[in-house]
Amino acid sequence: MSFTSDQMELREEDIRKHYGTATTMLEGIDHTPRLAKPQASEQTAAPERSPGIGQTRRLRTTTPGLVTRSTARPEGVHIRARIEGLETDDPFVSPLQATALHQLRRALAIALAVGEAYADSSGLSELKRANLAGTLDTARKTEFTQLLAGEALTVVHVFANATAFLMAPHTNETSVEVGEVAELLTDNAPLALNGTLWELDQKLTLHANDESQLPATLSAFAEQCMEKVALRAQSAPRLSPFSDAVWRIEADDLTLRGFEPATKAKSTTLTMTFKKPHEVVGNHIAKYQSLRLAKMLMAYDFERRLNPFAEMGGFIFTFMGDGKPGTGKTTLIQMMAGLLNDYCQVAGYPFRYQNFGIDNIDSYQGKSGQNAKSFISNLMDPGVIGFGTVDDIDQIAGKRGDRQSSAGQQEVTAVLMDAFAGANTVVRGNCTFGMFSNYPENVDDALRQRSGARFLVDGPQTREDYIDVLHLLLGKDHQIPLGEHALYAAQEIQKAVANSFQAHSRPQEETLMAVFDRVHSQVGELDTIAKLGTYLKAIQEADERFTGRAIKNITDAVKVRSMDFELPDEWMENPELFLFKDYDTKSNMIAELRVPITTDMVLQEINRYADSEFRYAGKSDAAAIDTMVRDLGLQEAARRRYLEEQKT
Repeated sequence: MSFTSDQMELREEDIRKHYGTATTMLEGIDHTPRLAKPQASEQTAAPERSPGIGQTRRLRTTTPGLVTRSTARPEGVHIRARIEGLETDDPFVSPLQATALHQLRRALAIALAVGEAYADSSGLSELKRANLAGTLDTARKTEFTQLLAGEALTVVHVFANATAFLMAPHTNETSVEVGEVAELLTDNAPLALNGTLWELDQKLTLHANDESQLPATLSAFAEQCMEKVALRAQSAPRLSPFSDAVWRIEADDLTLRGFEPATKAKSTTLTMTFKKPHEVVGNHIAKYQSLRLAKMLMAYDFERRLNPFAEMGGFIFTFMGDGKPGTGKTTLIQMMAGLLNDYCQVAGYPFRYQNFGIDNIDSYQGKSGQNAKSFISNLMDPGVIGFGTVDDIDQIAGKRGDRQSSAGQQEVTAVLMDAFAGANTVVRGNCTFGMFSNYPENVDDALRQRSGARFLVDGPQTREDYIDVLHLLLGKDHQIPLGEHALYAAQEIQKAVANSFQAHSRPQEETLMAVFDRVHSQVGELDTIAKLGTYLKAIQEADERFTGRAIKNITDAVKVRSMDFELPDEWMENPELFLFKDYDTKSNMIAELRVPITTDMVLQEINRYADSEFRYAGKSDAAAIDTMVRDLGLQEAARRRYLEEQKT
């Protein structure tokens, strides 16, 4: 067995010794609910004991101090009987039912083993012995209570985490909404597990009517349980012995990293049509940056869980591609996904691609936000290389305050904003997200500014581009001669990109050009940080939406330019040359290729970013004016018709 430097082995014998306790808990426990209310179908009014004799109300004590105590009787929780009693086509216990029970027992045993390890490492075991002997120091009672709560949160999260992980291979397309988990008790670990099993029994009664719904119910409950515990753990003390530790269970291929959900590092099966770089005509800068970004992602170190590019600067975590319809946004996505898929197959890395589309917007309140969270979580899984796209984002993420946006679109906007640049965003460098739109002016300003890079997808531009794209799309089933033309020579990426970047030495948008000329006439060549800062301030005065986040995006783009090199193809083709090197070696190899930052780079990136913002703002303002003009015209027409009808 091999373990990385930050992992500890959870031995199989330490897990299996808890099998007896776990089996007993599944066989049957008694639990009186404290925080949750019974919702299962059995909790209906009990029938009368005999005809004509009604039931009396439960006795309510008047003894001081006891009036607030629950008088509910303990309920028998029999998870095994519940699962074995599900409707099946077979009178015997089915393989799926048996699997679920075995996995639940395994998850409980793992949770108890981790709880025991937490108690030993935190000093809780010593305090338990002192408390049992009646020698616990009064000054340490607070610490004792906090550690008991920490152990409770630990075992419940591990139980839910292991359950979700172990049941993942057995889930199907069935989805279940189990609602919030309420019975989360933190007095001690046994009580916490009892409360969790009681609520699991309730969810199974309500949602698992037959065997087919069993895996979905267990998985949904585990996810809700993990979310509730992780939220509680944010403010709970003395959790570092668990949250800072990494436990590895080799037999299950399970790695527990504190309160992070464990997932199996599996690739998604891609059915899209991949495109080769030469099949992307025009779009030189966008194509070049996509090629580099694909190779940047492959530098991710799975042992360190960090990418050297993310640490050194120059990694593109989010980007926006905008352009007119038919200019090649989908082709760019197909090219980049194809490159990553091929690179990951060579290296043996798990790769996930996912597109968040309009079909993920749900009319059920909160479901759209859950879909967006799932989309982000799947791709940010540190065990995979991820590429996520949001095509037509202007239709999917609504502008805040826009009355025409649905509640689901507003939920998606909030989730994406938090995920792309929120307080809890951690950029490891294993995934990237691309937002694409024909109408970026309709995207919420704050969300749009969270795109660290801008790809102008303008399609073929020159005569040579149009010849290349015509030849490419005609295919080979014709006899038309090519004529005098060097096929695909215009698509030589280095030369085309150099020309494209050079074109941004001056702004492209008319409004920004006026700002540039005015500042240039005042301070001369923009060759110092002070002069460049003056230019940035002038841009902000022309458009108040040009904020500090815009400066960060520009500096990130400059760092990308400082990494203005493409990792050699042979590094991708032969993983031993680069991909399988240790983290420090890869960092040194990348550092040797870095180029110095120049004022030309900074100025070009300022103009590129500001051009895009002025372009978006201009379109947005024009669209708003058109809408207002149309509304005023309708009002005027309505007024005239009303007056004419009054005359008659």
